Amino acid sequence: MKIKIEGLDCPNCAKTLENHINKIDGVYNAKINFLKSYIEFQSNDNEKAINDIIEITKKIEPEAKIVTNKTKVKFNKKWLLELLILSIGIIVGVCCFVIDLPTWAYWTLLIVSVLLLGYKTFYKAIQLIFKGVINENLLITISVFGAIVIGEHTEGQMVIALYSIGKILESFALNKSKKSIEELTNFKPEYATLLKGDEEIRVFPSEVNINDIIIVKPGERVPVDGIVVEGKASLDLQSLTGESLPTTVDVDNEILSGAIVLDGVLKIKATKKYEESTVNTIINLIETATEKKSKTETFISKIMKWYTFGVIILAVSVWAIIWSITKNFDLALYRGLIFLVVSCPCAFAISVPLSYFCGLGNASKNGILIKGSNYLDACAKLNLIAFDKTGTLTTGNFEITKIESFTKNYNEEDIIYIASIGEQYSLHPLAISITNANAKTLEKALDVKEIAGQGVYYTYKNKPYFVGKKSEHINKTVVELFEDNLKIGQITLKDSVKQNSKNTCEILKLLNIKSVMLSGDNKETVEDVANEIGIDEAYYKLLPQDKFEWIKLNKDNYKIGYVGDGLNDAPSLTLADVGFSMGLKGISASIEASDIVISNDNPAKIPQAIKISKQTRKIVWENIILSAVVKITFLTLGACGVTGMLSAVIADVGVTLIAILNSLRALMYKHKYKKINKSK
Repeated sequence: MKIKIEGLDCPNCAKTLENHINKIDGVYNAKINFLKSYIEFQSNDNEKAINDIIEITKKIEPEAKIVTNKTKVKFNKKWLLELLILSIGIIVGVCCFVIDLPTWAYWTLLIVSVLLLGYKTFYKAIQLIFKGVINENLLITISVFGAIVIGEHTEGQMVIALYSIGKILESFALNKSKKSIEELTNFKPEYATLLKGDEEIRVFPSEVNINDIIIVKPGERVPVDGIVVEGKASLDLQSLTGESLPTTVDVDNEILSGAIVLDGVLKIKATKKYEESTVNTIINLIETATEKKSKTETFISKIMKWYTFGVIILAVSVWAIIWSITKNFDLALYRGLIFLVVSCPCAFAISVPLSYFCGLGNASKNGILIKGSNYLDACAKLNLIAFDKTGTLTTGNFEITKIESFTKNYNEEDIIYIASIGEQYSLHPLAISITNANAKTLEKALDVKEIAGQGVYYTYKNKPYFVGKKSEHINKTVVELFEDNLKIGQITLKDSVKQNSKNTCEILKLLNIKSVMLSGDNKETVEDVANEIGIDEAYYKLLPQDKFEWIKLNKDNYKIGYVGDGLNDAPSLTLADVGFSMGLKGISASIEASDIVISNDNPAKIPQAIKISKQTRKIVWENIILSAVVKITFLTLGACGVTGMLSAVIADVGVTLIAILNSLRALMYKHKYKKINKSK
């Protein structure tokens, strides 16, 4: 069960609320996705669970709100109200220092000003401390009232004013980034137009059944995967594959859900239910990606549990050390308070998960579905990519390169025709290619018997034929045709190389990543493909277990990524440090076993995924290092008396904003791959 939550303004708050929700009777495995703003949980009584979650949210995070179908949508005046209260607090505070007031009036206005500026922060600090939770709200509260107690009234006011302004700016920047990320999953079809005779009925996509006929008009999204049965149109597939150029589909072409019809009207026969369709699969992958966190993200999350408590202990230590040296209580307390202000963990707690989420969002925008930030981290470290051949580097669609007739009774056209009469009953890729190459209307064969691994036996015009392979000495991809055990012809085929395979290998070399091909095909075929695309190493006649063992033997020396699309690739995809599967033609087992899904089967997406991963990881460490350096610098300067509390709060708020904005670079990052000409 998922419910929307609004108004959570920090990851630590989300984690605290999540812990309390998991303590509710009858609620299990509750998780709060801070960046996507939803709560996911399990319960035997969802209605009771939702009511309990609403109540606990009001107690723990009164600013947050659970949004259900029953929630009335109101105009959000929160921003205006907060700015108004903040403005009044600042004006009242200014009056304290520019107007000569009696002592009682001065203190009244001072307290009113401070409460108006920081009521939310103080309320959260007091509320949570009674629940055994201490966080940055308590740090700021202690700092503000501590400054006032030792006579630093102006600084105390300025700290809470700047902190509150900074939280509003942080919330604005964070909400903007959330909206940018949410746009990536806004390609969910809202409805389907079902054809019942001549009547068009608008239904939810989930109501479309397999073999139903739906109609899609210009500007509409395709609701479920299917096959075009009537019409021709251009499609916008950018949200699915990252490709900006439109793709044209015609009758008998497969079509993916989530695609936008740009022109023409299509009638489509549904081949999958919505739950199994491409668009739903992609959305589920994106939404669950944040559940699998990287070691860096997990480490930061674990530290945050004890961070605030540790900061308070260190601040007390700073106060004690400076007091013992200077014998000045107020000075020591002031410097200890500076330590508290600078140590607020927002920059770490927000920017690290946000950076990863932006990186995952950028990848999905380009048709690269990474199942978690842990795999994004692993992808950035790869130094060897092992490819399956058929369907990965090659199209899996065989083209005829040569037709030979060994008898005067039949010409090349006859050889294709007679072979096709038998192959029309087979689903083997070679059989399909031969049948498609025939231009004539096929007659029926008799006594058809297909033997796996050999070919098809059949009778045509009272003569027995065999189409398949009998000769063991032939290394090429050849289909032989026999009549009465006499070989009358053969057809040589070649698996066509994907358009971007060569360029992919060249880009991997530029990234200092070794490329290897692991294939079950024969030596001659594998070497031909390897030479054509320029792969570093190629291995042939490998069974699935051989590929598995090869990866196992090389894992000590390399960080290995494996790319495949078939059932036989599943073990290798699981064993590799990162498994890449082809999403269009890849079977469900390989997609399930993989860590990264390439939605359009384009091998050039592999180096692109690596570049996005490297850039995201770089941004994560930029944020960590920047936040740490700034905080350590101001902690040291504050303890030594070089900087004051105002500098500390500006540094804290400033570094948090910079880290958030820097995180957005992971979402905006673009890496263009130019085709490489080896002759240059």
